[in-house]
Amino acid sequence: MILIVGGLAVVIALSTVSNRLGIAPPLILMLVGVGVSLLPFVSSIRIDPEWILAGVLPGLLYAGAVAIPTVNLRRDFFAIGGLAVLLVVISSVVLGFIIHLVIPEVGLALGIALGAILSPTDAAATTIVRRLGVSSRVGTILQGESLLNDATALVLLRSAIAAIAASVSAWKVIGDFLWAALAAAVIGALVGWVGVRLRGVVHNPAPATAISFLLPFIVYILSELVHASGLVAVVAAGIVAAELGPKYLDARQRLAERSNWQTLEFLLEGTVFLAMGLELYGLVVDLNRDHETLRLAIGVAGLAFVVIVLVRWMYVAVLVHGTSASADRRVERAERWRKARAANGADGNRPPDDSRRARRRQALRERRDEVMERLDQASPAVRARFDNRLKQIRTRIRRYLADVDYLLREPLGFKEASLLTWAGLRGVVTLAAAQTLPLTTPHRSLLVLIAFMVAGGSLVLQGGTLTALVKALGLTGQDAAPEGEWAKLRAELGQAADRVPAPTDQPADQIALAKVHAMRQTLLDLRSAGTYTSKSLATVLAELDAEEISLQLRLSSEG
Repeated sequence: MILIVGGLAVVIALSTVSNRLGIAPPLILMLVGVGVSLLPFVSSIRIDPEWILAGVLPGLLYAGAVAIPTVNLRRDFFAIGGLAVLLVVISSVVLGFIIHLVIPEVGLALGIALGAILSPTDAAATTIVRRLGVSSRVGTILQGESLLNDATALVLLRSAIAAIAASVSAWKVIGDFLWAALAAAVIGALVGWVGVRLRGVVHNPAPATAISFLLPFIVYILSELVHASGLVAVVAAGIVAAELGPKYLDARQRLAERSNWQTLEFLLEGTVFLAMGLELYGLVVDLNRDHETLRLAIGVAGLAFVVIVLVRWMYVAVLVHGTSASADRRVERAERWRKARAANGADGNRPPDDSRRARRRQALRERRDEVMERLDQASPAVRARFDNRLKQIRTRIRRYLADVDYLLREPLGFKEASLLTWAGLRGVVTLAAAQTLPLTTPHRSLLVLIAFMVAGGSLVLQGGTLTALVKALGLTGQDAAPEGEWAKLRAELGQAADRVPAPTDQPADQIALAKVHAMRQTLLDLRSAGTYTSKSLATVLAELDAEEISLQLRLSSEG
């Protein structure tokens, strides 16, 4: 108990100091841990990796998932998925071949296993770039990658270990990989939906928050029982909760949940990075016991780090080029739509045109007029379904055009690609995954120490220079909302509030609360359409939550 309390106190103190010094808290926590582990009176410390994989990571990943802007996640899902899945697989295979060539005693399957251990990135970079005001698009890509690639790497590691232990076909490895990912996604989404609806029934914030604390561990256990990836399921559950929470949970519940998860995430993350540093001495002891050389570990770790960065640089370059080309095509398509609408004029008529496209438009207009005539004679239920379908189509078009505006506002170019490359820090998942290698694994102590050196060196070298790189690239202060957006958003919400009836026999606070609910529903519709930036929506939603809590307190005191 004394060690736990002391460790938490150190985490709090060092995090406060690091913020004042402008240094990322994970970096200073790990360095202090390394320094303490080398003191002569400190014995070697070893932490069971299951405590991290099953006891810490579910909470950390869920906390990150519920905080991610889901609109931006949808917009860059393919880019995030490519980084979180394809890049992990490519990096693991390339590293596996290279490590096998450098250390022939390490088989190819074991080399790929180590590659999977070294591939996942850490969320520490997200904290740094968001603090510096980097564009929300870059921050979302880094955050989404760090959430999803942990699970990808651990699923691949599991498959590689199985290949070491027995002779299995490539098809079986692929099948196990797909099952672990897809089944976990379904389980996580389902349990996340049930969790939100259950908390919506529980109006007391304390038990509702307690349910959210249990949720990531429940979904982790359920997924592991069917041999799916518990971490993929946790991320899926968190994303579903982020999307549905504002719809089904009141302001008090969401405020309590957000505050408590931020506190828990802060303590868990800090404790894990401190523990990473404290384990260094024990790893060196294990290396000497197995008659391995520290020079070999340092050399292979340095080579692996260079390979990781080079592979990531090449992949990100291709990814950004493809993403930019796709964005250009979408922008051109949207511009054609807008020009066509402008050419139609207010009455929908176009200038005379005998082209094939013009005749096709005329045929479509005639078909539309025919459908409208038949609709006038249809039942009210049919007309209601038609109106609902038409509303859905308009929403999709509006969302598409909003996505195009987002791509124009936050493009990805050379500077962003450079940042995405260097921000691929390795961290706690790498060390935790390394320690899950079976005790009978050949050269286990060497492989674990290599993983520690890559993770530690990445945090020191990349984490220590990331701030300078962001400033040198001129990417600071790009997360500000477009000029006039907040005023436009508040005006639109004000119109929603004005449409709420104000009976004279109801208390003023009750009417005001109804207006807040109407504004929040409108804001959620706008979030779904994506017509405003995530930062503006989050800021105004927080203001509505504060106003709702104030009104509820006044109404409860009056009652």
